[in-house]
Formats: sequence, C-alpha cells, structure tokens
Amino acid sequence: MAAMKPRTGDGPMEVTKEGRSIIMRVPLEGGGRLVVELTQDEADELAEALNGVVG
Repeated sequence: MAAMKPRTGDGPMEVTKEGRSIIMRVPLEGGGRLVVELTQDEADELAEALNGVVG
C-alpha cells in the first residue's frame, strides 16, 4: 500500500499560456488547487473585474 501524501494548497498562484488558452492555478485552503482555463477575452474581463475591486 502506497503512502498517502497530504495535498496542500501551499505555493504560489500560477498563470501560464498553453496554446490559445490561459491556465490559472489557484491554491485553496484545505488543500488542492482550483484550475481554470480561460480565453484571452475571459482573462481580460477577469482582469477588469479584479481591477475594479482592488483598484
């Protein structure tokens, strides 16, 4: 039986461009990562929304 490693969300947020998609990996509290695939238009819209909140 293999040893189980705890899954942690530690680590930086990562954003990479893969082909025509933008892949965003966000560490989560309690472990794991949220992985989101975005188009360029969706990434621009997300950036606009975040800038509106954080200034």
